[in-house]
Amino acid sequence: MTFTTLDHLPDDVAAGLIAGSLSPYLGPGMLSLCADLPVPGDPLALATVLTTRNSVPGKIKNRLTQAAQFIENFKHRKTLVSGMDLAYAALPAPSALHRWVASLKTPLIVDAWYDDTMRGALGARADWAEVQGLSQSEHFGTWFGWYGADGQPLTEEPVDVATVFYKPWGGHLPASNYLVSDSDHVEVLTEIDIQTPIPPVVQARRAKLGFVFLGCRFNDQLPRTFARQIMKRSGGPHYAILPDAPTRMEARFLEEQGITRIALPLAEVAAQLTRGVALAA
Repeated sequence: MTFTTLDHLPDDVAAGLIAGSLSPYLGPGMLSLCADLPVPGDPLALATVLTTRNSVPGKIKNRLTQAAQFIENFKHRKTLVSGMDLAYAALPAPSALHRWVASLKTPLIVDAWYDDTMRGALGARADWAEVQGLSQSEHFGTWFGWYGADGQPLTEEPVDVATVFYKPWGGHLPASNYLVSDSDHVEVLTEIDIQTPIPPVVQARRAKLGFVFLGCRFNDQLPRTFARQIMKRSGGPHYAILPDAPTRMEARFLEEQGITRIALPLAEVAAQLTRGVALAA
């Protein structure tokens, strides 16, 4: 398989993020940069938290979406949402990279995890709005919900806002929206190829953007599928911080999507990017 791997961070990445031609796409690995981690920072850790409070069959105990589905089926959706709320009730102190991303006037930030860390970093600004994926079991027929910087629901897409903060899997704040169970994801995946679950403002803004994947892995079908569909018809170029050798499926994904792999630890990339914080102010 052929894809480009770099052992350094190109100047074009920082410049593109600062200029707003590249969009940060954040994954759960971003939490590894936080000094204290009071919330689950990966699918296995989240599955462990949920199944500690709610017993599930041993064969699915470490499989997040299946464990969440069992809890939803046998102990009600409210129990699952309550478990997610407890898992993400704490707010990690945003890392320097979270704060740097918040300082950018990028048109779009994608955050594919459930914690409130990036929202907390954005909190000092008033020129952003958030859009979250919604579970069809709770919001049938409505694929996403909009919220202002103050957390209040919006009735219309804020097309003129400086930064759109997109949480495709939902998040803890402001309204406990979670796509976490098998059925949550299946409902979205039946429509995502025709882009129905992706907000029109996101679709419009990505046309002129490339993505920089920070704290993301693509060794599971769900993150690959969501990333592929969110990237669809985007402007490029795309980069992914992946210090570890990619799995076979990750390598195939990088090749098919034309993503340049940067083989550096996320902490090292964060240190390099945040040295330029004054440039983004």
